[in-house]
Amino acid sequence: MKFRVRHLTRYHYGAPVSLSHHAAHLRPRGDSRQRHHGVDLDIRPFPAVLKDDRLDYFGNPTTFFTIQEPHTTLEVEVLFVVETHPPPPLPEDGGGAWETTRDRLCTGTGAGIERSLDFLHASAQVPLLPQAAAYAAPSFLPGRRLTEAVLDLVRRIHADFVFDPDATSVGIPLAEVFSGRRGVCQDFAHVGIACLRATGLAARYVSGYIRTLPPPGREKLQGADASHAWLAVFLPGWGWLEVDPTNNMIAGEDHVVVAWGRDYDDVSPIRGVVLGGGDHHVEVAVDVDAIRA
Repeated sequence: MKFRVRHLTRYHYGAPVSLSHHAAHLRPRGDSRQRHHGVDLDIRPFPAVLKDDRLDYFGNPTTFFTIQEPHTTLEVEVLFVVETHPPPPLPEDGGGAWETTRDRLCTGTGAGIERSLDFLHASAQVPLLPQAAAYAAPSFLPGRRLTEAVLDLVRRIHADFVFDPDATSVGIPLAEVFSGRRGVCQDFAHVGIACLRATGLAARYVSGYIRTLPPPGREKLQGADASHAWLAVFLPGWGWLEVDPTNNMIAGEDHVVVAWGRDYDDVSPIRGVVLGGGDHHVEVAVDVDAIRA
């Protein structure tokens, strides 16, 4: 698949901001599953300092910028074209018994395992919760194949948690998401990651976009798409299996990867420190449009 992606973020401040520093994860990653064709990043007001060729600790393209002139509005818009490919077939043995992977991760030895250890432990937004271990248990039965257990967990999250954009906000404690059983894609990704880590498996948070289709007979509304989040679990000897609990599926060609990390805090689209500004509100418009060959 080939997509044209546009992501516009607009901040409105109640009082002038005299100085601001920001870090942004808006440029897509490039790997064997996707490649991008040029990235156009427009920041208004134009920053006095701009560094857009950096990689963070996890290898995500990261932009740092500083605005030194007074402003009451900040607009950050990114445009790029990306080509995605389907994920490889799952391993024939289903990754083996999930306990085998847990034990290998515990020892920290084996091909590729060292790079997965950053995603094995608790993080800022994904603590190791007793309710996460209890929720995961019915999926991770003794001797069950790893991929079967993961996909069953994804299915259960999709069935048990209600998508409700008014139920949560960024930074809400994960324990509240478990108790309320409501949230958005970021919450469901955190739930899945917490369950996997509580089971002793390595799981990371993936941020990006997903193509959405309008109802039959309706035109797609411009700017109505949104950023998306899912998760990936490490399969030794195979790689990272990306799964989307919001949609109960393996992430495929319709998923565009921007960044990955331990949780949302590592890969938030834009974060920063401002001097002044008072109260503010944010508007976000996203378009993910397929390009016909």
